[in-house]
Amino acid sequence: MIINRLISVAPMMECTDRHDRYFLRLISSHALLYTEMVTTGALIHGDFKRFLQFHPLEHPVALQLGGNEPAALAHCAQLGAEFGYDEINLNAGCPSDRVQSGRFGACLMLDPHLVAECVNAMTRKVSIPVTVKCRIGVDDHDSYESLCEFIKLVMQAGCNVFIIHARKAWLQGLSPKQNRDIPPLCYDVVYQLKKDFPALTIIINGGIKTITDVQNHLFSVDGVMIGREAYSNPYLLAELEEKYFAVNPMQRQEIIEQFIPYVELQLQNKIKLSSMTRHILGLFQSQKGARIWRRHISENAHLLNAGIEVLKTAGELVATVS
Repeated sequence: MIINRLISVAPMMECTDRHDRYFLRLISSHALLYTEMVTTGALIHGDFKRFLQFHPLEHPVALQLGGNEPAALAHCAQLGAEFGYDEINLNAGCPSDRVQSGRFGACLMLDPHLVAECVNAMTRKVSIPVTVKCRIGVDDHDSYESLCEFIKLVMQAGCNVFIIHARKAWLQGLSPKQNRDIPPLCYDVVYQLKKDFPALTIIINGGIKTITDVQNHLFSVDGVMIGREAYSNPYLLAELEEKYFAVNPMQRQEIIEQFIPYVELQLQNKIKLSSMTRHILGLFQSQKGARIWRRHISENAHLLNAGIEVLKTAGELVATVS
């Protein structure tokens, strides 16, 4: 499969699970979707089928791995390929306490030779693309020369696609939540990387919220990855479908109707309604009825035996004020 990387949705912990990805795919047929980060330990020592299962509708979909051992990452990349993922992505950008204790995520940028070993091990095991998501720097290791050296080493190991969050990671002194806004984004650094490595596919990530943002970035890079905005305002993806792929997107009420059969099936499989509906609260963001939609779902989806009537009623309530 040739992957269109123009628009993608970032891997986000506790957000981009399989239910969210199914919902987003109803909105956008072209966006490349990413799983939450899955650690090698979870796949090797846990129920890997539970972590890796996804609906065929989700394609194109990439598996993001967290880890720092080449052999373990290679094994998990192979599992991902066997399950049918379209890409394997190595997380080299997350600054959370969890990844720091395991010395992976953003910590990996401090050891570019190890990242190169990991990428090389994975590319030798799978035929699908192996990509890397990283930052522009970590703590005080933030020179452009260091970033270029990182890119060069990992490129030589077999990675041709880099998703770059245009803000450096702080492993000391800031919480991961604070690191979403501090320090400032440096888009120019990512633009310069594309100039200096024109043969690579460079995807920019960080603070992208509007169609105008997307349009401005695409003058300088190969694609954009949208994070929190795709979760809080998912219909932005429909607007991007229309602009960049000449697709007439489904209206919000149609998306609800298409999502209901999926929800019914999951309820039969003992999945809680709230586990699915928490992902769709932003569907009517900035529209009339948005508050009614959120309130009805939030107040009812968690109740015992809550079913699809919660979704249907919420949709009807929105329709009365639209």
